[in-house]
Amino acid sequence: MNIENQLPLTESTFFILLSLAPGPRHGYAILKDVQALSEGRIRLSTGTLYGGIRRLLNQEWITRIDDPLPNDTDRQRKVYILTDLGWRILEAENNRLQQLASKAATRLAGEPP
Repeated sequence: MNIENQLPLTESTFFILLSLAPGPRHGYAILKDVQALSEGRIRLSTGTLYGGIRRLLNQEWITRIDDPLPNDTDRQRKVYILTDLGWRILEAENNRLQQLASKAATRLAGEPP
């Protein structure tokens, strides 16, 4: 798979993947982390979040694992982690964004590219 063909990511996809970078999270934790990481700009509805998660699962950018943490219910929470492919896509998008920001900073400083 050519990772560059998967870019650019939507902002919400970028933040969902970024939320999973430190380790496994369940859906509600992803929802809250995306809101915090985006400083409130992105407020995912549960439908949007789980639609995105389903798409990322189908693309094999994330995978579901058993929740390593105990919970107070009988229901097993769905916990997600980045796959190697998901990690590489997140890194590629981060590099792309850094290059864009660098070019913009150079241009705005009045320096030739």
